[in-house]
Amino acid sequence: MGKSDFLTPKAIANRIKSKGLQKLRWYCQMCQKQCRDENGFKCHCMSESHQRQLLLASENPQQFMDYFSEEFRNDFLELLRRRFGTKRVHNNIVYNEYISHREHIHMNATQWETLTDFTKWLGREGLCKVDETPKGWYIQYIDRDPETIRRQLELEKKKKQDLDDEEKTAKFIEEQVRRGLEGKEQETPIFTELSRENDEEKGSFNFSSFFFNVDAFVLAFSLGPSALKTVGSTASVKRKESPQSSAQSKEKKKKKSALDEIMEIEEEKKRTARTDYWLQPEIIVKIITKKLGDKYHKKKGIVKEVIDKYTAVVKMIDSGDKLKLDQTHLETVIPAPGKRILVLNGGYRGNEGTLESINEKTFSATIVIETGPLKGRRVEGIQYEDISKLA
Repeated sequence: MGKSDFLTPKAIANRIKSKGLQKLRWYCQMCQKQCRDENGFKCHCMSESHQRQLLLASENPQQFMDYFSEEFRNDFLELLRRRFGTKRVHNNIVYNEYISHREHIHMNATQWETLTDFTKWLGREGLCKVDETPKGWYIQYIDRDPETIRRQLELEKKKKQDLDDEEKTAKFIEEQVRRGLEGKEQETPIFTELSRENDEEKGSFNFSSFFFNVDAFVLAFSLGPSALKTVGSTASVKRKESPQSSAQSKEKKKKKSALDEIMEIEEEKKRTARTDYWLQPEIIVKIITKKLGDKYHKKKGIVKEVIDKYTAVVKMIDSGDKLKLDQTHLETVIPAPGKRILVLNGGYRGNEGTLESINEKTFSATIVIETGPLKGRRVEGIQYEDISKLA
């Protein structure tokens, strides 16, 4: 058998060495040398170079331990920051990836005896967020980089600026409502008997001013209490018909058209304003995930609590079991016409109503709002996923 044969001890040893990691008990941290077997480790411990390293370490052992501890901590945190970022991850996953490198610092050369001790130390020092679960310890890196902090401050500043713009828009609309209503004269209502000179004459009523005041009241309700006071002071006022008031009515019509335009813009914004979460307490939902088995698949339950907008505690109607589920595992329940529903998304979010009819072709429904300032309004074309049956 030749020296370069595939099955020679030297060839086998070289292949084992090329794989990288070997047994930890045959590794010398002081000399940073990995021995292949027990005999090699024994020979290394008797060597002159190892004895010199031991003499150096015996002079100041704490200095060497601090050095290895610092190197281990820096390399571990660098891997956690670069590989996982600020995600929450199991500490053992990070550690296994760290020790896969051949030249890593072994934990038995540091001040920490176990990985749990090191994890707790990271939490005490404020380097990571740590929490213990039945599955073990989880860690989350806290990024204190000045550039990252600067980006976060810029995002917060931008959000605050967007909120300020919304407040300015609301104030502008409130001012427009006030200007549209301040020119109206308040007159005492005149009550007369309902009479007609001719029996064949037909009576007629004019409700235009009434509907205008109702719409203005709805808009003022959405803007704030100051606008409510302004609209309330001008509500239910009857005006006399006179030749002089015709010119004023034309001006008011112009103001009314501007107000109507603002109201249409606001209503359009409300109808198009949607969110990516829809869970609400006391609605009936259906479980669509198959991960829980056939016992719960396609079964209905009542949402008892909403956690962080996207998670719900659902109490099953049949068994009474309580489950904690994400909204992606649930879907809304459409009741029969005439039953009560809750609007979950869109401009009418949070309003209760009654289901009037269902359009199966467009997967939409027609409802009648029963709560809030829009009570009695009939809404058509609302999607199935935007409403759900009330418990």
